[in-house]
Amino acid sequence: MAGQADNRAPYARIAAHYADLIASGQLQPGTLLPSIKNLSEEWSVSTATAEKALRKLRNDGLVRGIHGIGTEVLDRPGPMSSGSQRQDRGRRTGSSWGSGERSDSHQAAVVPAPADVAQALDIEPGSEVIRRRRVYRDRHGIVAHSTSWIPARYGKLIPQLAMSERLTGGTSLQLIAQATGRPITHRIDSASARLLTAEDAQLLELDPRTPPDEPVVVMTAKFIDSEGSIVEYGVDLGAPGRTWRTESEVFQ
Repeated sequence: MAGQADNRAPYARIAAHYADLIASGQLQPGTLLPSIKNLSEEWSVSTATAEKALRKLRNDGLVRGIHGIGTEVLDRPGPMSSGSQRQDRGRRTGSSWGSGERSDSHQAAVVPAPADVAQALDIEPGSEVIRRRRVYRDRHGIVAHSTSWIPARYGKLIPQLAMSERLTGGTSLQLIAQATGRPITHRIDSASARLLTAEDAQLLELDPRTPPDEPVVVMTAKFIDSEGSIVEYGVDLGAPGRTWRTESEVFQ
């Protein structure tokens, strides 16, 4: 699916470009970024815009400024994304991947809905649902294990939802909206932390006999269409050491 026009401010586009290079490993830790002057010339922007781009990278924890030397790339695992952030990214770029991410281990099956999933989807426990699983990774390892729970009726409209492979033609939400003619208009996000269970450890490819004892981030997202139907419930289980962050403008 073709990405849409990037309407971000110039400083944000510059910062995103270097964030992608850092996340993918093309810019290794210790590498120095171009100077403010060189950035402004390369991107045909003002020095103030170039400086703002570097400031954003510093605020994101990707680089640090060294007096008299320049801006150095740091070596830190990237944060995980919420369901809403992945939806926004998918709508903007056609892919839910974050900077430097890829996904694999795609699995799909029609299964009875567990009680918590049935409650989230507002269906009867044991009703058939499509369970889609995949693992998001970057150069540091697993970012998160992600599960999407989708009412089985959408599988009749979009058979590939129940196939164990990466979706083509858009994200599951985009495909459902296209097939039904009803856009996704609401989403409800939650975030919490919990200790890993043995099953969680297996999903994150850790030894289930000795799961880490530090809590991990768990994020859920419920997506609702224009007629009020819940079309998907997502659960993202963060890997140990992964955090979650969001950014927004403050208007005064």
